[in-house]
Amino acid sequence: MGALQYLTFMRLNIYFVVNRVYQFMHSPTYSHWGVIKHILCYLQGMTTYDLHITRSSSSARHSFTDADWADSIDDRKSMSGYLVFFGQTPVSWKSSKQRIIARSSTKVEYKALADGIAEVIWL
Repeated sequence: MGALQYLTFMRLNIYFVVNRVYQFMHSPTYSHWGVIKHILCYLQGMTTYDLHITRSSSSARHSFTDADWADSIDDRKSMSGYLVFFGQTPVSWKSSKQRIIARSSTKVEYKALADGIAEVIWL
């Protein structure tokens, strides 16, 4: 799992699922090992795809945010994340559980948006 977490720096497409499975590594079950095997098979088929950092004449920053309301069955916390681009190059990203338990999907989306905007302003 440590090697998969290292790969998340270069492979954003597995970031969410690797961190989700990593939450259960203190007591993994056969289904968790099955998910890890599935991730490894996915990576084997994606060896030709890379994250390209390119020089761009545009200095525009833009970001994408998303949230999933009460996604975790264990504690009913929501997942949210953002991805920030500088030109065409991704420079910052995050996917994590929110610290609070939200009562509505709107509140979850606003929290994800606020986190994304704070990162853009900081950059």
